[in-house]
Amino acid sequence: MRAGMTIGKLARLLGIPTSTVRFYERQRLLLPDERSAGNYRLYGEASVARLRFIRAAQAVGFTLDDVSTLLSFHDGDTGACAEVQRLLKHRLDETRQKMRDLRDGQTVLLRLMRVCRAFERTGRCEVLRRLTLTSSGAPRAARRSSTRRMRPKST
Repeated sequence: MRAGMTIGKLARLLGIPTSTVRFYERQRLLLPDERSAGNYRLYGEASVARLRFIRAAQAVGFTLDDVSTLLSFHDGDTGACAEVQRLLKHRLDETRQKMRDLRDGQTVLLRLMRVCRAFERTGRCEVLRRLTLTSSGAPRAARRSSTRRMRPKST
């Protein structure tokens, strides 16, 4: 690969839009290595490596703030294992909580699907009624009952 790639060539090489490269520049995560006589951004191998680092870090769940921190450790001369481990632990804790939240949401959705199927023959949507009760500031007891499994009345 030759030095002095334009933003378009860099983006194509990494399979990302040029707008992403520009965004990373605005976030100060990436800077062009130099400018051409016509003021075009030019990038070299270091920029390719840096962009790959950014994308890899994002792919495993790091935020852009995390990426900025990681890059500052990466660019520094000191060992940063303890700080990186702290950041990893924080992201792991956050990911575990998101997974719990997703499992809880899945449980509710499955329960609502059973309710929907059970009430389908009545011609009214029990799920819409329950969601309306839950979201309308209905008394707490009504909200609790809206999540319990109820049998449809025979018609």
